[in-house]
Amino acid sequence: MSTSERTTDYPIDTLFTRRWSPRAFDRSTLSHDALLKLFDAARWAPSAFNMQPWRFAYALRDGANWPMFLDLLVPFNRSWAQDASALVFVASGAHPTDTAASASHFPVSHSFDAGAAWAHLALQATQDGLHTHGMTGFDAPRAAEVLGVPAGFRLEAAVAIGRLGDPSSLPEKLRGQEAPNGRKALGEMVAEGGFGSFAVAAS
Repeated sequence: MSTSERTTDYPIDTLFTRRWSPRAFDRSTLSHDALLKLFDAARWAPSAFNMQPWRFAYALRDGANWPMFLDLLVPFNRSWAQDASALVFVASGAHPTDTAASASHFPVSHSFDAGAAWAHLALQATQDGLHTHGMTGFDAPRAAEVLGVPAGFRLEAAVAIGRLGDPSSLPEKLRGQEAPNGRKALGEMVAEGGFGSFAVAAS
């Protein structure tokens, strides 16, 4: 399936269907400004009490931190992410701020909010001719220690960012998967009045 073959039920912007998660990157470099533009898009995501509970740590492939970031990934992800232009780790935290309802109020939506920020980043990347691939395959305890994740925060995901490469650069078993995929029908994820129908479908 190509991005042009992705079909929607309603006339949404093609930015959403053009975004997909490849593994083949072209090993090109990315400027700081090009990457920071993506973080600028991410910071405009909505969040509970406007707490903006996400944090990003990054390494560029031509930078001193690249080997360290790459080494935190599991071998499978390292095998293809090594060709990306940047690696980003996303953390979120539940902590009170002056904008919270009270000093003891800890919003539970920090992961949800960080997901919104990551989506903004991914869509801006697509708009800029870049691609992103989010992953949870990394050594979380070691990454938290190596990257100095602040108290009260946790790592949510890692993201590879870069320009599309040749699928032949991938390990052979991955080449056949290097294409945009489809999505479940709306009826499988949306229901009026409650979630009961999903429980029936899952049984």
